[in-house]
Amino acid sequence: MGMVGSKVPALRLSGISKSYGKVRALDNLSFDVPEGRFFVLFGPSSVGKTTTLRTIAGLVATDTGRLEINGRDVTTAPIAGRGVSMVFQSFALYPHLTVYENFAYPLKEEGVGREEIDTRVKETAAMLKLPHRLERKPNTLSGGEQQRVALGRSLIRRPKILLLDEPLTNLDAKLRHDMRAELKRLHRQFGMTIVYATPDELEALSMGEEIAVMRDGAVVQRGTPDELYEQPIDTYVAGKIGSPHMNIVKATLAADLSSLDTPLGKMLSGRKLSSGNAGEAALVGIRPSDLRPAAAGEAAVHSRVHLIEPLGDVTVVSVEAGGETLRMVLPEQSASGMKPGDEVPIAIDIKKIHIFRAASGQVMT
Repeated sequence: MGMVGSKVPALRLSGISKSYGKVRALDNLSFDVPEGRFFVLFGPSSVGKTTTLRTIAGLVATDTGRLEINGRDVTTAPIAGRGVSMVFQSFALYPHLTVYENFAYPLKEEGVGREEIDTRVKETAAMLKLPHRLERKPNTLSGGEQQRVALGRSLIRRPKILLLDEPLTNLDAKLRHDMRAELKRLHRQFGMTIVYATPDELEALSMGEEIAVMRDGAVVQRGTPDELYEQPIDTYVAGKIGSPHMNIVKATLAADLSSLDTPLGKMLSGRKLSSGNAGEAALVGIRPSDLRPAAAGEAAVHSRVHLIEPLGDVTVVSVEAGGETLRMVLPEQSASGMKPGDEVPIAIDIKKIHIFRAASGQVMT
C-alpha cells in the first residue's frame, strides 16, 4: 500500500532488527503509520509486539534499522522529546499518590504551571469519567478505574503518538467492551496516532482502522480488517482473521491449472492460476460463511451433520464430507431443523475460495 499523497507518516520503522542472545525479537521489521491512524499490531504472544512498542518509545535500542517520528530520525534519540507515551499491560500507578496526583505528576515533571495542571487534570478526569475518584488512592479503585487512570496519565501529556500494550487484558469482558468503545471515542476526539498491540482478534478487528499481522518479529501483512479477511496473503493470516476459522482442505492442482482435485470432489477455481504447476499440492480455504445447504438441483457435496452450535442469531454447523470436517455459519432459521446424523447436500461459493501453496502456505494467484 503506497502512501497517500506525500504526507509524512507519524511513524516509520525501516528494517529494524533486535536480538536478545540467540532470540531474534524483531526481524527486519518495516511499516509506517499515517498520522491520526488507529493502527493495531496483532498476533499471538511472543511475535514481537511489545518489543516493537518499546522500540518506538525509546526503551529498546535496536541492532539495525531506522526509526522516524514525523520524518525525524529518532533511532538513537533519548526517550524524552519523542512525543510518545506508552501504557503498559500492568498499570504502574503510584500507589501512595491520589488519582489527582497521579495525573498531575507527568505535567509537574515537564514544568507545567499549577493552574494549567489543574485544568488538564479535571478535563482528563471528566473525559475518563473519573471526577468523583480524584481524591482516592489507586488501590481503592476497581481494575477498570485503575486502567482509566493509567490511560489518563498518558493522555494528559497530549502525546502525538500513544502506544498501548494489551491495555485491556486484565479487565473483565463487560469492561473490555466498554473500554474498546471509550478508546475509539478518545481517538476520534483527539485525532492522535495510536499504535495498539493485542493478541485478541475481536479487539483488533473492532478497533483497528489498519492492522499489521505479526509473526516472528516481522509484519506478514497489513491492511484494513476487510482486506485481511477477504485477501489473506497466506494460511497464517487466513487462520488468524475470521471467526470461526477458515476451513482448510488439502488439494492437488489439476493439469488445466484452473481446477483442483479435493476430497470433496473436483473444484473449479473460476480462474487460471498463473503461479501454480500441474500436480502441485495445494490447500483450499473456505470461509464458514461461504458454505450453505444446496438448493434442489444445484451441484452439491454430500455431507452429514456432525455438530450444531447455536450462537444466537447464527448457528455453526459442523459437517463431515469426504472425510473432512467443515464448519458452516448459517442464519438461525436455516439451521433450526438440522440435527446430528442428518444428510445435507452443501454448496460452496467457488468465487470466494482461497487457494494456497501447500509447501509455503502462500496464496496462489
